[in-house]
Amino acid sequence: MTTLLFPGRHHLLTRFQHDCLVACLSRPPAELVDVDGASLAGVAPIDTVLWAVTSADHANTRRNPLPANRREVAIEAFAHDLPGRSFVYPIDDLGRSPRFAEYVLKKIAVESGGRFRPSPADTLVGCSTPEVIALYRALGFRVLPFELASLAPERYRARRPWELVEALAAAVRRGQDWRRDALLSAEVHPASLALYDKYELGGLLGQIFDDPLLGLDGDITDTRDYSTYIGAFDRGAARKYQTVRDHVRPGRIVDIGCCTGSLLRELARDERLLEADLYGIEAAQTLYQECVHRKEQGLFDNPNVFFFQRNFSRAPLFPEHSVDTFLTLSLTHEIVSYQGPEALTGFLELLRGQLALGGRWINLDVVGPADGGQEVLLELRADDGANEDPLRDFSGLPARQAREALQAHLDGLSSRARFTRFAADFRAVEGGRIAWRPERVAGKELLALRLEDACEFLSKKDYTDNWQSEMHERFCFFDFEAWRWAAEAAGFRVLPASRAIQNEWIVEHWWRPAARLHRRRGQGLEELPYPVTNVLLVCENR
Repeated sequence: MTTLLFPGRHHLLTRFQHDCLVACLSRPPAELVDVDGASLAGVAPIDTVLWAVTSADHANTRRNPLPANRREVAIEAFAHDLPGRSFVYPIDDLGRSPRFAEYVLKKIAVESGGRFRPSPADTLVGCSTPEVIALYRALGFRVLPFELASLAPERYRARRPWELVEALAAAVRRGQDWRRDALLSAEVHPASLALYDKYELGGLLGQIFDDPLLGLDGDITDTRDYSTYIGAFDRGAARKYQTVRDHVRPGRIVDIGCCTGSLLRELARDERLLEADLYGIEAAQTLYQECVHRKEQGLFDNPNVFFFQRNFSRAPLFPEHSVDTFLTLSLTHEIVSYQGPEALTGFLELLRGQLALGGRWINLDVVGPADGGQEVLLELRADDGANEDPLRDFSGLPARQAREALQAHLDGLSSRARFTRFAADFRAVEGGRIAWRPERVAGKELLALRLEDACEFLSKKDYTDNWQSEMHERFCFFDFEAWRWAAEAAGFRVLPASRAIQNEWIVEHWWRPAARLHRRRGQGLEELPYPVTNVLLVCENR
């Protein structure tokens, strides 16, 4: 007998797929044709379907909205009346890889304990995606086309599952009841219709597809080196917790933008919070997966630690007035950078609506200088590195190589040349430009620019390992008083513990060796103190 391998993400199952599988399992192979239009005469009858559920370790993203367990439930219901056996095997995400097909075959062999070892001698493939078809054909497999009517040009006999997922999400976003969409009901298989209805998955799709922050794979930006990002958060967690620990109110504690849970690990170690429920909210798929992995490893002393993958700035996650402490560390600047100032206003309203009366919001983030609009003169060393070709382009290299080459190039530049690169790269995609001009005062070669822009450069100049990501982000949009005003405008009471902070290590190790700030004083210069680096806001819901 012959096995049919049916790979796909399988977020939604269709009546057309069911008809195709019934035909494959019940009709003589001689009546079936492959993607080349050739008859399958001589092939043994098909009696088994192997469902390869790809990207099974991804969920809550536009490319993979449903978790694997929900997909498997629908498959089992879908397959109960098929005239043959069905076996479901989860396949973790491999991204775009030329070895995708080979990986799926090996994974099924492992997951089935060797029961199935699909090969061209005993297995056909069912697929309508030309790129995937090419991978299996290269391994010698014959492919049944399902929705695909013609490879060149690509024509289809029915809407593919993903087109129906997008149609369902679009209906929800328009405010329509997708259950009443006659076309969807006619094309989507009852197994998927029942699953989406029972678990209200239509609403989930609407939220995910309407999310302006996250990309297809649930990441804020595709330029971030997560290994560097995670390392920085892990190293700073204990220090940051010492800054905020005395202001945390026990009970339900929520860390929004929790990265990999490193701050929650500090909270879980605190004896004062042994009875607390700790929640980590993370939008980025890569970071959320690491949170779950760390919990599975038993790295949290408190068993009541829970993780959710959500863009928290879009909708409430907790009941009204049910949270005792919200923590946001290095988060609010990302909301402003990627979604705009109006998103921050909505975010503060969401926080306050879910906080208990007397509950606290604790925000530790970067901050801008007071009077950031004033013109200053920035003195930068030109003798601490090279000054040639600061704008060298590495875009022709593969992504990782380009990032590594850019880092090496930036590390070799002088502070003055690195500013030239910064002025060209900072928020270039968004159309932002740093306005500056050279000035010679008291025998010094200086740069005249706004204090806020000078601080943006100082705050980012040493993050060469994540340069492309940092260039998207604004650090200095609010000074401390602007933060106080924004919190009070949202209805919070700003407690006296709130303050602007200067990270002395950054000043001594990154700023002082490379840069000085001045302003004109007559015909000479007056040196200015280095600005603050961070803000601590301790706010109470009143």
